[in-house]
Amino acid sequence: MTDAVPQPALYRLLTFLSPAFPIGAFTYSHGLEQVIDSGSLSDAGGLQDWIGDILRFGAGRGDAILMKETLRAAARGDGDTVSDLRDLGLALQPSRERHLESSAQGTAFLQTVTASWVPTSATPAGRLFAELAAKDPEPWPYPVALGLTCAAHAIPEAAALPAFLHAFSANLISVAVRVVPLGQNEGQKVLAALEPVVAATAAEAAACGLDDLGTSTFLADIASMAHETQYSRLFRS
Repeated sequence: MTDAVPQPALYRLLTFLSPAFPIGAFTYSHGLEQVIDSGSLSDAGGLQDWIGDILRFGAGRGDAILMKETLRAAARGDGDTVSDLRDLGLALQPSRERHLESSAQGTAFLQTVTASWVPTSATPAGRLFAELAAKDPEPWPYPVALGLTCAAHAIPEAAALPAFLHAFSANLISVAVRVVPLGQNEGQKVLAALEPVVAATAAEAAACGLDDLGTSTFLADIASMAHETQYSRLFRS
Protein backbone atom coordinates (compact mmCIF):
# COMPACT_ATOMS: atom_id res chain seq x y z
CA MET A 1 0.00 0.00 0.00
CA THR A 2 2.91 2.37 0.63
CA ASP A 3 3.79 2.18 -3.10
CA ALA A 4 0.24 3.13 -4.14
CA VAL A 5 -0.60 5.70 -1.45
CA PRO A 6 1.51 8.80 -0.75
CA GLN A 7 2.97 8.73 2.74
CA PRO A 8 0.96 11.70 4.08
CA ALA A 9 -2.29 10.19 2.82
CA LEU A 10 -1.42 6.78 4.27
CA TYR A 11 -0.54 8.34 7.62
CA ARG A 12 -3.85 10.18 7.76
CA LEU A 13 -5.88 7.16 6.65
CA LEU A 14 -4.32 5.07 9.43
CA THR A 15 -5.07 7.86 11.90
CA PHE A 16 -8.67 8.43 10.84
CA LEU A 17 -9.56 4.71 11.03
CA SER A 18 -7.57 3.90 14.14
CA PRO A 19 -9.55 2.62 17.17
CA ALA A 20 -7.91 5.51 19.04
CA PHE A 21 -9.57 8.15 16.87
CA PRO A 22 -12.06 9.80 19.23
CA ILE A 23 -15.47 9.01 17.73
CA GLY A 24 -16.61 6.48 20.34
CA ALA A 25 -16.71 3.50 17.95
CA PHE A 26 -16.12 1.10 20.85
CA THR A 27 -19.51 2.04 22.34
CA TYR A 28 -21.52 0.68 19.37
CA SER A 29 -22.24 -2.96 18.50
CA HIS A 30 -24.48 -2.60 15.41
CA GLY A 31 -27.06 -4.81 17.17
CA LEU A 32 -24.49 -7.55 17.78
CA GLU A 33 -24.85 -7.33 21.56
CA GLN A 34 -28.53 -8.28 21.29
CA VAL A 35 -27.74 -11.26 19.06
CA ILE A 36 -25.17 -12.52 21.55
CA ASP A 37 -27.46 -11.90 24.51
CA SER A 38 -30.26 -13.90 22.88
CA GLY A 39 -27.93 -16.88 22.41
CA SER A 40 -28.06 -16.75 18.61
CA LEU A 41 -24.32 -16.17 18.31
CA SER A 42 -21.86 -17.89 20.62
CA ASP A 43 -18.69 -18.79 18.74
CA ALA A 44 -16.14 -17.59 16.21
CA GLY A 45 -17.77 -19.38 13.29
CA GLY A 46 -21.09 -17.70 13.91
CA LEU A 47 -19.37 -14.33 14.25
CA GLN A 48 -17.54 -14.77 10.96
CA ASP A 49 -20.78 -15.62 9.16
CA TRP A 50 -22.64 -12.72 10.78
CA ILE A 51 -20.06 -10.07 9.91
CA GLY A 52 -19.52 -11.55 6.46
CA ASP A 53 -23.21 -11.19 5.68
CA ILE A 54 -23.27 -7.59 6.93
CA LEU A 55 -20.28 -6.80 4.73
CA ARG A 56 -21.71 -8.42 1.59
CA PHE A 57 -25.41 -7.71 1.97
CA GLY A 58 -25.85 -5.10 4.69
CA ALA A 59 -24.48 -1.85 6.04
CA GLY A 60 -20.89 -2.73 5.13
CA ARG A 61 -21.62 -2.70 1.41
CA GLY A 62 -24.11 0.17 1.60
CA ASP A 63 -21.87 2.42 3.66
CA ALA A 64 -18.92 1.67 1.39
CA ILE A 65 -20.97 2.82 -1.62
CA LEU A 66 -22.01 5.99 0.20
CA MET A 67 -18.42 6.71 1.20
CA LYS A 68 -17.16 6.18 -2.34
CA GLU A 69 -19.87 8.34 -3.90
CA THR A 70 -19.12 11.11 -1.39
CA LEU A 71 -15.39 10.91 -2.02
CA ARG A 72 -15.90 11.24 -5.77
CA ALA A 73 -18.40 14.10 -5.46
CA ALA A 74 -16.18 15.98 -3.01
CA ALA A 75 -13.16 15.54 -5.26
CA ARG A 76 -15.18 17.33 -7.99
CA GLY A 77 -16.15 20.07 -5.55
CA ASP A 78 -19.82 19.07 -5.90
CA GLY A 79 -21.30 20.32 -2.64
CA ASP A 80 -24.93 19.74 -3.64
CA THR A 81 -24.32 16.04 -4.17
CA VAL A 82 -22.41 15.73 -0.90
CA SER A 83 -25.30 17.36 0.95
CA ASP A 84 -27.77 15.02 -0.74
CA LEU A 85 -25.63 12.03 0.24
CA ARG A 86 -25.57 13.24 3.81
CA ASP A 87 -29.37 13.32 3.90
CA LEU A 88 -29.57 9.93 2.19
CA GLY A 89 -27.13 8.35 4.62
CA LEU A 90 -29.24 9.44 7.58
CA ALA A 91 -32.51 8.39 5.94
CA LEU A 92 -31.27 4.87 5.21
CA GLN A 93 -30.76 3.94 8.87
CA PRO A 94 -33.24 1.17 9.82
CA SER A 95 -33.64 1.96 13.53
CA ARG A 96 -33.20 4.72 16.09
CA GLU A 97 -30.00 3.23 17.48
CA ARG A 98 -28.47 2.67 14.07
CA HIS A 99 -29.25 6.30 13.23
CA LEU A 100 -27.45 7.28 16.44
CA GLU A 101 -24.54 4.97 15.64
CA SER A 102 -23.92 6.54 12.25
CA SER A 103 -24.77 10.17 13.02
CA ALA A 104 -22.95 10.40 16.37
CA GLN A 105 -19.79 8.85 14.97
CA GLY A 106 -19.93 10.85 11.76
CA THR A 107 -20.45 14.15 13.53
CA ALA A 108 -17.71 13.44 16.07
CA PHE A 109 -15.40 12.38 13.25
CA LEU A 110 -15.93 15.58 11.30
CA GLN A 111 -15.54 17.76 14.39
CA THR A 112 -12.27 16.07 15.33
CA VAL A 113 -10.85 16.37 11.83
CA THR A 114 -11.89 20.02 11.67
CA ALA A 115 -10.16 20.74 14.97
CA SER A 116 -6.98 18.75 14.38
CA TRP A 117 -6.39 17.79 10.74
CA VAL A 118 -7.31 20.81 8.63
CA PRO A 119 -6.88 19.98 4.91
CA THR A 120 -5.38 22.37 2.39
CA SER A 121 -7.90 24.72 0.81
CA ALA A 122 -6.03 24.67 -2.49
CA THR A 123 -8.14 21.83 -3.90
CA PRO A 124 -11.89 21.71 -4.66
CA ALA A 125 -12.33 19.03 -1.98
CA GLY A 126 -10.40 21.06 0.57
CA ARG A 127 -12.49 24.16 -0.08
CA LEU A 128 -15.68 22.11 0.08
CA PHE A 129 -14.64 20.53 3.37
CA ALA A 130 -14.04 23.93 4.93
CA GLU A 131 -17.35 25.26 3.60
CA LEU A 132 -19.53 22.36 4.73
CA ALA A 133 -17.84 21.81 8.08
CA ALA A 134 -18.21 25.47 8.99
CA LYS A 135 -21.73 25.94 7.65
CA ASP A 136 -23.50 22.82 8.89
CA PRO A 137 -21.42 20.68 11.25
CA GLU A 138 -24.10 18.17 12.29
CA PRO A 139 -25.51 15.62 11.95
CA TRP A 140 -23.34 13.69 9.51
CA PRO A 141 -23.61 9.97 8.74
CA TYR A 142 -20.24 8.38 9.31
CA PRO A 143 -19.48 7.07 5.78
CA VAL A 144 -20.34 10.44 4.23
CA ALA A 145 -18.15 12.30 6.73
CA LEU A 146 -15.34 9.86 6.01
CA GLY A 147 -15.71 10.18 2.24
CA LEU A 148 -15.63 13.97 2.41
CA THR A 149 -12.54 13.85 4.62
CA CYS A 150 -10.71 11.35 2.43
CA ALA A 151 -11.27 13.55 -0.61
CA ALA A 152 -10.10 16.65 1.24
CA HIS A 153 -6.91 14.88 2.35
CA ALA A 154 -6.21 13.27 -1.04
CA ILE A 155 -6.65 9.72 0.29
CA PRO A 156 -7.17 7.40 -2.70
CA GLU A 157 -10.46 5.56 -2.99
CA ALA A 158 -8.69 2.24 -3.60
CA ALA A 159 -7.09 2.47 -0.15
CA ALA A 160 -9.99 4.10 1.70
CA LEU A 161 -12.62 1.47 0.84
CA PRO A 162 -10.88 -1.66 2.19
CA ALA A 163 -9.51 0.29 5.15
CA PHE A 164 -13.01 1.44 6.09
CA LEU A 165 -14.46 -2.08 5.82
CA HIS A 166 -11.53 -3.52 7.80
CA ALA A 167 -12.09 -1.01 10.60
CA PHE A 168 -15.84 -1.75 10.62
CA SER A 169 -15.18 -5.50 10.87
CA ALA A 170 -12.51 -5.12 13.54
CA ASN A 171 -14.86 -3.07 15.71
CA LEU A 172 -17.58 -5.74 15.57
CA ILE A 173 -15.03 -8.42 16.37
CA SER A 174 -13.96 -6.40 19.39
CA VAL A 175 -17.58 -6.43 20.58
CA ALA A 176 -17.69 -10.23 20.39
CA VAL A 177 -14.31 -10.61 22.09
CA ARG A 178 -15.71 -8.70 25.05
CA VAL A 179 -19.26 -10.05 25.17
CA VAL A 180 -19.31 -13.67 23.93
CA PRO A 181 -16.51 -13.78 25.15
CA LEU A 182 -14.00 -14.85 22.51
CA GLY A 183 -10.25 -14.97 22.98
CA GLN A 184 -8.08 -12.41 21.25
CA ASN A 185 -6.60 -15.08 18.99
CA GLU A 186 -10.07 -16.25 17.98
CA GLY A 187 -10.95 -12.68 17.12
CA GLN A 188 -7.87 -12.34 14.94
CA LYS A 189 -8.68 -15.60 13.16
CA VAL A 190 -12.09 -14.18 12.26
CA LEU A 191 -10.52 -10.96 10.99
CA ALA A 192 -8.06 -12.96 8.88
CA ALA A 193 -10.86 -15.09 7.44
CA LEU A 194 -12.79 -11.96 6.46
CA GLU A 195 -9.93 -10.55 4.38
CA PRO A 196 -11.26 -11.82 1.03
CA VAL A 197 -14.78 -10.67 1.93
CA VAL A 198 -13.51 -7.17 2.70
CA ALA A 199 -11.56 -7.09 -0.57
CA ALA A 200 -14.53 -8.31 -2.62
CA THR A 201 -16.95 -5.90 -0.96
CA ALA A 202 -14.59 -2.96 -1.54
CA ALA A 203 -14.25 -3.89 -5.21
CA GLU A 204 -18.02 -4.23 -5.58
CA ALA A 205 -18.66 -0.89 -3.88
CA ALA A 206 -16.19 0.80 -6.23
CA ALA A 207 -18.17 -0.49 -9.22
CA CYS A 208 -21.66 0.23 -7.82
CA GLY A 209 -23.72 3.40 -7.90
CA LEU A 210 -26.53 4.81 -5.79
CA ASP A 211 -29.09 2.72 -7.69
CA ASP A 212 -27.38 -0.36 -6.24
CA LEU A 213 -27.96 0.69 -2.63
CA GLY A 214 -30.03 -1.71 -0.56
CA THR A 215 -29.65 -4.33 2.15
CA SER A 216 -31.09 -7.74 2.94
CA THR A 217 -29.74 -8.26 6.46
CA PHE A 218 -33.12 -8.18 8.15
CA LEU A 219 -32.00 -10.05 11.28
CA ALA A 220 -29.31 -7.45 11.92
CA ASP A 221 -31.86 -4.65 11.50
CA ILE A 222 -34.31 -6.38 13.84
CA ALA A 223 -31.53 -6.95 16.38
CA SER A 224 -30.78 -3.23 16.40
CA MET A 225 -34.46 -2.52 17.11
CA ALA A 226 -34.66 -5.14 19.86
CA HIS A 227 -31.52 -3.75 21.47
CA GLU A 228 -33.34 -0.51 22.21
CA THR A 229 -35.36 -2.24 24.96
CA GLN A 230 -32.76 -4.78 26.09
CA TYR A 231 -32.70 -4.82 29.88
CA SER A 232 -28.94 -4.98 30.46
CA ARG A 233 -26.47 -3.71 27.88
CA LEU A 234 -22.94 -2.40 27.46
CA PHE A 235 -23.30 -0.71 24.07
CA ARG A 236 -25.35 2.14 22.65
CA SER A 237 -26.47 0.10 19.63
